[in-house]
Order: sequence, then structure tokens, then C-alpha cells
Amino acid sequence: MPTHRKSELRLVQLDSIKVLNPRDRNQKVFDGVVDNIKSVGLKKPIVVTPRSGEDGQPYYLLVCGEGRLNAFRNLGEEKIPALLIDVSNDEAFIMSLVENIARRQYRPLEILSNIRILFERGYAPSVIAEKTGLTGTYVSGILSLLRQGEERLLVAVEKGLVPLNTALDIVGAGDDDKALQAAMQEAYESGRLRGNKLKMARRLIERRRTLGNSISHRAKRNNVDVSSSSLVRVYEQEVERKRMILRKSDLTQKRLMFVTSALRKLMANENFVNLLRAEHLDMMPVYLAERVWPDRGIR
Repeated sequence: MPTHRKSELRLVQLDSIKVLNPRDRNQKVFDGVVDNIKSVGLKKPIVVTPRSGEDGQPYYLLVCGEGRLNAFRNLGEEKIPALLIDVSNDEAFIMSLVENIARRQYRPLEILSNIRILFERGYAPSVIAEKTGLTGTYVSGILSLLRQGEERLLVAVEKGLVPLNTALDIVGAGDDDKALQAAMQEAYESGRLRGNKLKMARRLIERRRTLGNSISHRAKRNNVDVSSSSLVRVYEQEVERKRMILRKSDLTQKRLMFVTSALRKLMANENFVNLLRAEHLDMMPVYLAERVWPDRGIR
């Protein structure tokens, strides 16, 4: 965090404050901030740094507290308690980004965008890590995914659905199915992807193949030239995906028929049945029992 000189707490005119790093916010969370301030008042002042305009009139750059500032405006207030600090524009911008990264409520792509902004302003990954409290490995990995436009993987990493190393392996595999399967196998064997996380990771890979790396469809729709060839390509990919599902379903059905037939023959052997009973293994799932003895139901 940059060093700065703090001054006394002051009441500052709301219309004299400019937001340095504006961001979108969750309306429900914002309404909660407004209600809280209305009920108990402002618990923590905003942070601003003073500036002088071209016309000589003073104004302030907001460093921290955009939610509180907007809440005061929403409540019709004219002034807000603010702590004045003396920092440069660059330091103020960094502090604003760090606050966004550190807060509990944020949108996954927002924290990642803030990391990219710091990098584009000339900060090395190690410096970004120091300023934000993140690890250097994490920052370097995130920057690698950002440079390649991997929004789907980035969101999954930030939500904890896919480990960062696995996301990087997925990108590194490219269109090589064997390399991709090897990456998933390694993640499974290491314990990083198990159960529902493994299922979600496979689903993510499938969506990434079908829909692309980006999830910002609405923002990019006007800039994308949707040609007949691209539509045909998406259609063919979807058809192939459904064919794969049907092939898997057919294979599973054949395996189930084989198991059912084998069990039916084994259960007709009295010695085998007596052995199962002796070992307390004579119970089976209802669905399977109904297929082995369709005319008798559950045995």
C-alpha cells in the first residue's frame, strides 16, 4: 500500500467528488448499504484525495467508498464524512483497485479485470501480488489466461470450480483431446478435481468448445459477424455432441443388459445363492432386481 499523509476528517460536498475507478454493483447489496446507513448512519468515512481543477476550483478524487458515496446521494444528502489523504493519481488508482479486490462481494470478472489493469499500467506480477495480497503464482497464471481471452476458465478459477493449474493445462492442451484427457486425469489423481467439481469441469470444457472462450456475448454481439459457415459449424458441433451422448447411452444399455443376463444365470445357481446369503450379500438395488426378475419384482 502506498505511503500517504492523512489529514483530519472533513465534511465534503458530494458534487465535488469524482469517482476514479467506477464499477457496477449488485443492486441487492447496494440497497442493503442504503438501508443500513439510513438506520444507523455512516460507520466508516469514505477516502478522497484533493485536487485542483483547470479553473482553479478544488475537487476530490474518490479512493475508497463508492458504495457509501452513492448511498448518500440516493438518500438526498449534500455532504459526506471523508478522510483526506495526499496521494498521486497513480497511487489513488492502485488503492481503489486493491479495495475492490479485497472486498467480500465482487463479480469474478471484475477482480480479474483489476489485475489486468494493474499489469497494463506497468506493474510486474510480483508487485501486483504484493499490493493485492494474492500469490505471485496466482497472479501470473491469471494474467496468462487473461492474455488468451479465457473468460470461462477465469470465472471458474475465481469461483473455485477449477484449479488454476488445471485451467492452464486445459489451455495448453488446445485441440489435442489426448493432452486434455491427460490434464483431467492428472487433476483427478492429485485430488484437485473430484466428484461434482470433475463433472462441472467436463461440462465447462464442452461449453468452451461449443460456445467459445468468452462469456460476454451481449457486449460483443454487435461486433461479431455471424456467417452461415459459423452457424453450420456450431450446428455440426452440437449434432456431434448429441451423437456422442447417444453412443454412450447405447454402450451403457448394452453393459446393463450383459450384467442383468449374467446375474440372472448366477442367481439360478443354488450354491451361489447360498454363498451370497452366508456372506450377507444377497441384497441388490431395486432397479437391478426388477430387471433380473421382471415377473416377480423385488426378491
